[in-house]
Amino acid sequence: MLRRESKKAKRFERKRRIRAKIFGTAACPRLTVFRSLRSISVQAIDDSAGKTLAQANLAELGKKAKNTVVGAALVGTSIAERLAKLKVKKAIFDRSGYKYHGKVKALAEAARAGGLEF
Repeated sequence: MLRRESKKAKRFERKRRIRAKIFGTAACPRLTVFRSLRSISVQAIDDSAGKTLAQANLAELGKKAKNTVVGAALVGTSIAERLAKLKVKKAIFDRSGYKYHGKVKALAEAARAGGLEF
């Protein structure tokens, strides 16, 4: 009999494989994305110190941002601005097992447009 895995379990397996290969530092933090049905958020993490340098999410932007591709782009722009204040120009993009498509792609492209290099 075939064993069926849930979507969530498959995503966590992809996330584990990705996470084994990437590591963020203070100069080049790991930019990790979390996407849910209600929101999208992103964190810039320094793995060597185990600290979050900056974060941005949809709830902070208020009523003007909805959980759409446009809202995700606003979150990407927001994290790029916050990292620019910390004088961080490079980052490693961690898609956390999500497809690089739709909201995740919009967030990444907006962060790149804001001055971040992946």
